[in-house]
Amino acid sequence: MKEQSVFATLYGLTVKDKIERKGHLDYLSWANAWALLKANYPDAQRKVYEHDHTGLNFFTDGTTAYVKVGIIVGGIEHIDYLPVMDHRNNAIPVAKVTSTDVNKTIQRSTAKAIAMHGLGLSLWTGEDIADIPSSAPATKTKVDATETVLLEKGTEDWERVAKYVEANKGLGLEKIGQQLTRKYKITPALKKEIVELINK
Repeated sequence: MKEQSVFATLYGLTVKDKIERKGHLDYLSWANAWALLKANYPDAQRKVYEHDHTGLNFFTDGTTAYVKVGIIVGGIEHIDYLPVMDHRNNAIPVAKVTSTDVNKTIQRSTAKAIAMHGLGLSLWTGEDIADIPSSAPATKTKVDATETVLLEKGTEDWERVAKYVEANKGLGLEKIGQQLTRKYKITPALKKEIVELINK
């Protein structure tokens, strides 16, 4: 019998009893994600990247800051880049970034890097993709699946989404959010490609 991949194993784990809620969003805390990961893969490791010149555990474009966190499972590393943000998910100007802000971002980035290995990945669906201001108040509602279109690579819809993401990637992962999922159903594989476009 073929052994399940790391991704299939972690994606198949139930996290319902570990889900927490903050505001209108469901999430899996970094501590719960790490505990579940290590329970299944004790050799899993985390790598918090530091700037080569400053030695600091964050990077900057001169205006804002971001962290880089890698999770290694079975010799495969998935890296997450996450902007240092305030409670409204807006990037904090680098001059105002504190060590507490960086630490919180590292822990959140840890959970996201673990999710790239499969654990709790479904919780991130729609959270990495575009948030375009609209006249309607922002609320998280379940969209009727019959109203959404499956986004597929090689289609005109995908070309439009890719152009939008590339043109707006400066908004960051959290700002490129709910709008696309109002129209599209996005598979985990395609979501990963969108994240890669943002991180280019």
